[in-house]
Amino acid sequence: MRIRLAKKNLLVLLGVSFVVWTLLVSTRVLSDSGNDLSDVKNQANQGTRSSDRVKFDFSGSLSELMQSVYRANYKQHILNAERFLGEPQLVLVVQVHNRPEYLKLLIKSFEKAAEVHRFLLIFSHDYFSAEINAIVQGITFCKVLQIYFPFSTQLYPSEFPGQDPRDCPRDISKENAIKTGCLNAKHPDSYGHYREASITQIKHHWWWKLHFVWERVNAIQGYSGFVIFLEEDNYILPDIFHFYNSTVEFRENKCQDCDVLALGNHNDFAGFLTLSNKVLTTGWMSTKHNIGMAISREAYYKMMGCSNNFCTYDDYNWDWTLQHLSGTCISKPIKVLVAQGSRVLHTGDCGLHQKQNCRPEWASQKVEEALNIAKDGLFPSSLVLSASEAALHKDHVKNGGWGDVRDHILCNNYAKRL
Repeated sequence: MRIRLAKKNLLVLLGVSFVVWTLLVSTRVLSDSGNDLSDVKNQANQGTRSSDRVKFDFSGSLSELMQSVYRANYKQHILNAERFLGEPQLVLVVQVHNRPEYLKLLIKSFEKAAEVHRFLLIFSHDYFSAEINAIVQGITFCKVLQIYFPFSTQLYPSEFPGQDPRDCPRDISKENAIKTGCLNAKHPDSYGHYREASITQIKHHWWWKLHFVWERVNAIQGYSGFVIFLEEDNYILPDIFHFYNSTVEFRENKCQDCDVLALGNHNDFAGFLTLSNKVLTTGWMSTKHNIGMAISREAYYKMMGCSNNFCTYDDYNWDWTLQHLSGTCISKPIKVLVAQGSRVLHTGDCGLHQKQNCRPEWASQKVEEALNIAKDGLFPSSLVLSASEAALHKDHVKNGGWGDVRDHILCNNYAKRL
């Protein structure tokens, strides 16, 4: 029995090694020739050629789809680059799964945003389909880049980082798991449960995306602003560019130690007119500041300095993990400048834990009601600090779901320059 278990453990380690190797291919951290690197930089400066667009065959084999993902992440074709010249003035990144109706609504909000031609929209996909691809590639009003999470469960349906049939069932006891010899028997989470690939994917995608955007996206290597991170079931208000610029100016003048901006909140929208021009400063909290979060390159480096802590903390939520790091690994708690009048709405009524009875038509109604309330309070001439709270470490009971060492190893490798 010991020999068999030793072989299984060896297979797990070999499998992780293979995944790490494919990571090097997918993120292009293998050494390139000087000429290749010059070509990439020139394409970023001049706009990518139409020949750089990668055509996906969504009905083809997984191997072909995977190669398309790798090529697209390397070539980084910018849609509409020939129409909108110059450097982007605002970069927004959307984490996309498979809720096309909500994605359409978000894109409508982009189209209605003032100065949208100055934006670069980056869509980061972990689900690949012709429908979603067509929705994004239909955008004509600004520059667009699509990037693709190369460790999607869709690409690995029966092996890590997907759900390997040899993995332990979620609720089996550790004792019985070891007896059966399932692959990850020695690594349940803090509550005795084993990994679920659909659960772990979101945290993987978020951390990979953060690294890929700041380190690998050629089009923003000279960008000095904040990057706004959104999800497919968000909706932005028309004055987001104006408000973003106002918050950046406010930070420079009155809150230089603010690490991140929160352009959205989860409060009721009824008081928007009163709160439209008000901001507050406080410590970052998962349940309050995870919508419309804007991160600078400096804040990104602080987070990446805690990569191992992020990647080994037993919580499948990226935002709760970040809150744990704030004031522990990141010695000074993350201070956030918060919009009290939210410029980002959360439209989704279903997601990770609720997949039935989704009603995107309700989202449209919610948006129309919010816009009607907000219309007279948009584009404030200046911002007012309404409150300043101490930035403190606020720990919580971790949620588990992230105990598997394979997840830790893969996650840590996103940030490595090998």
